Amino acid sequence: MTTLTVVEAGALSTVQDFGRPGQAALGIGRSGACDRGAHRLANALVGNHPTLATIEVTLGGLALLTDEDVVVATTGARCPGVPHLAPFTLAAGETLRLGFPPAGLRTYLAVRGGVDVEPVLGSRASDILSGLGPPPLEAGHTLPVGTSPRPEPGVDVAPVPEPSGDRLLVQVTPGPRRDWFDDAAWDLLTSQVYEVDSQSNRVGVRLTGDPLPRLREGELVSEGMVRGALQMPPSGLPVLFLADHPVTGGYPVIAYVDDLDVDRCAQLRPGQEVRFTTTAVR
Repeated sequence: MTTLTVVEAGALSTVQDFGRPGQAALGIGRSGACDRGAHRLANALVGNHPTLATIEVTLGGLALLTDEDVVVATTGARCPGVPHLAPFTLAAGETLRLGFPPAGLRTYLAVRGGVDVEPVLGSRASDILSGLGPPPLEAGHTLPVGTSPRPEPGVDVAPVPEPSGDRLLVQVTPGPRRDWFDDAAWDLLTSQVYEVDSQSNRVGVRLTGDPLPRLREGELVSEGMVRGALQMPPSGLPVLFLADHPVTGGYPVIAYVDDLDVDRCAQLRPGQEVRFTTTAVR
């Protein structure tokens, strides 16, 4: 069996697929790739089914050694040192090294055949919050590579937009607890410019700015939470839930972020600016 050996893991590198949907009633979150579009594209470039596992790399730094020739591709944040948005062959004995991306946060590395680690509850995704799935990669880890019956797509390059460091405009719709906030608070949410806090992670994007006042005090009985929920803790500063969000939460959800925009938010870096809008952003 073909294998990849982790030489350097970088800040955080995990195996990801589309996660474990439909198990929230058991207290199990979906998890999976934070930027689902980038994960899907990486698989497509090497001829994989979209459900096969890729490696999600945070801020570069991953180095892998292969024992046989493999076809790989990277998407998401562009890392120096390798071709991007284009499949290429990594030769046996050759080490792939991802540099620090100048923009964006998460890079997806697909290998033809997928990263074939043992699934847990039907998924190979690493859930940082619950600890389910394979652990974050460390130097010395060996990753088996599967096979793909699909033909190679013969694509030279995928001409898609890449993450940038510019201010991100994100579409929101009112959430189930919009009534906990008056119109002035909603206007503040959708007019001010937030900044991404350094405490952000795969659970959620934490934002800093002017706090939103509530109409109601106290907390809710815990309610179900989903990817894209914009939750308002007592600080009045929103948290946008990403892939490893908790299954339930007791803070009001003022809004939901459009699903495609959640992918874009998964590429936000600390210090980057975000503004919410109620109009479609395309």
